[in-house]
Amino acid sequence: MPALTPGSVIDGFRLEGKLYQGGMAELWRVTRADISFPIVMKVPRFDYGDDPAAIVGFELEQMILPTLAGSHVPRFVAAGDFATHPHIVMEFIEGESLRARLDAAPLPLEEITEVGARVAAALHDLHRQDVIHLDIKPSSIIFRASGEAVLIDFGLAHHNRLPDLLAEEFRLPMGTGPYISPEQILGVRNDPRSDIFALGVTLYYLATGERPFGNPSSVRGLRRRLYRDPAPPRALRPGLPPWLQEVILHCLEVAPAARYSSAGQVALDLQYPAQIVLTSRAARTASDGLLTVTKRWWRALGAEPAANHSVADHLFSAPIVMVAVDVSPGTELLAEALRGAAQRTLENAPEARLACVTILKTARVAQESNIDEQGRNLHIQRLIELKHWARPLGAAAGRITFHVLEAPDPAAALIEYARSNNVDQVLIGARSSSALRRYLGSVSSQVVAEAPCTVTVVRTSRGATADGTTTPLRA
Repeated sequence: MPALTPGSVIDGFRLEGKLYQGGMAELWRVTRADISFPIVMKVPRFDYGDDPAAIVGFELEQMILPTLAGSHVPRFVAAGDFATHPHIVMEFIEGESLRARLDAAPLPLEEITEVGARVAAALHDLHRQDVIHLDIKPSSIIFRASGEAVLIDFGLAHHNRLPDLLAEEFRLPMGTGPYISPEQILGVRNDPRSDIFALGVTLYYLATGERPFGNPSSVRGLRRRLYRDPAPPRALRPGLPPWLQEVILHCLEVAPAARYSSAGQVALDLQYPAQIVLTSRAARTASDGLLTVTKRWWRALGAEPAANHSVADHLFSAPIVMVAVDVSPGTELLAEALRGAAQRTLENAPEARLACVTILKTARVAQESNIDEQGRNLHIQRLIELKHWARPLGAAAGRITFHVLEAPDPAAALIEYARSNNVDQVLIGARSSSALRRYLGSVSSQVVAEAPCTVTVVRTSRGATADGTTTPLRA
């Protein structure tokens, strides 16, 4: 291929200037008359030994990027194949990479929490699109001016509905040494919890300034994470709160089944740390002892890849379900029906997280007292009533959280909660119909129309039975 220079034109795109040159690709700022937003062209490099994995990875990215949508990925524009001049043209994200913050690590607690929640939300959105990134690291994360994390570089990714060219052609582990998950080392490329492990590595570094597993350059060095756990973050930075150590070590569990079930659940915990259930992870002050490590080492000697499941199957078993509960007097039958629907959800989705939400309606303009006639704090009273409603569910503490939203518009508050907390399904009750309600609309109908996920409306009959009507919306 001819050398690229400013002013060159490829498939109608004019090269304006080189932005970056790495070992595998170059990035050029490009323009085209009919495109009004900033765009960039990614061109593979072939002067580093024509690495076949790099070539296949570029083909993989050309296949995957056009299938993606949303604010957490660059917008795809065009691609050129290897028969002419291979390239990918995509939206240019005019923001800062997380890599730029590594030199400042360890970072303040508030920044770690915010970054972690935003990256987890981006990963959850990616997994909903049947894609696992498999190379999450600070340099593959950029933040838009509006705050959303954007994931880039999909050359190692796995798409559940596309051929996995890397798995078909190569047997060595694919990933970046410090961030690669234990199962990737064993050849597993279709578990979304691999991205959660990489997120845990990233959070560990942001919190401590150290990499949990160093920077191994050999397969033998990589395999150490199959049996060796990292030093607990609070051993390196004692001022970290126990809940953050809980989150980080939960992400870094060797067995995928012991990690968070979804990236959305990580984001939920980081946004509501007061409700994180602390386990022995939070109290650790040193790495595991010789006996525990030796047992893991023996197991790792014969470790084989686990049975494969699709990304969609995994997320189906681990949804975030929001239950919108009205705890006001006169709604007891509906609340009971809603509890039954929530119970069935927990039984059918063994790794589901339940977010129980109720609304404390406030005035739009006037300042209202938060104390009732008996001198009780209304917010606390609603929280008590919400927990009382949920008690018969018998859900483990780590599977359920409680949220009282104060808002003048209940429907808008519920929709915003669902949107900002990566909710996969909403369970909401609908009161009996009336002419006025049909004319003005209802909270449940507005949530059905505008929520960014599946909504199940629960109704009651005179016999206190419930029927569920599921309305699939955009996922």
